[in-house]
Amino acid sequence: MLPGMTANRGYHHGDLRRALLAAAVEAIGESGPAALSLRDLARRAGVSHAAPAHHFGDKAGLLTALAVEGFDLLAGALGRAGGDLLETGVAYVRFAVDHRAHFEVMFAPGLYRADDPEVAAARARAGAALRGGIAALPARPAAEPDRDALAAWSIVHGFATLWLAGALPPAAGPDPESAARSVIRRLFE
Repeated sequence: MLPGMTANRGYHHGDLRRALLAAAVEAIGESGPAALSLRDLARRAGVSHAAPAHHFGDKAGLLTALAVEGFDLLAGALGRAGGDLLETGVAYVRFAVDHRAHFEVMFAPGLYRADDPEVAAARARAGAALRGGIAALPARPAAEPDRDALAAWSIVHGFATLWLAGALPPAAGPDPESAARSVIRRLFE
């Protein structure tokens, strides 16, 4: 049951927008973003079927808000890594595992309004946090910060995606952070 709900009365106070986003995360966790419906979210939140449309307009609007929230959460997680490239990569994988619904939406721009200014700003904040780990690398003669950031992102995103899909071999082990750490360290060898 979502915050602000009781068994008898449904949603009755608080932040309905936040409750609907939380319901979306729950629903996506159960059956993926493609199966998400505003009617189901309204049922989960105990509100009228029109309430989600009032706050988000349509499914794409709701998923746009979820993508913004996800990129902001990712920026915060990466920022807490302190600019260390290894820990930034591990934080990326941890985010994907801990916020799977957000992750699935964020990197499926056909589901939401990818050109929305709030999405662009949140995506830029997350990108800047990822590039912060690259900036901390020792100077190298052939350093290309944009290409280095793309390479680092590709590696950690690919690892996170493979982990979530259950596609890594058993040798990767049961802990995503340990496994990611060993893979990311290979960049420094």
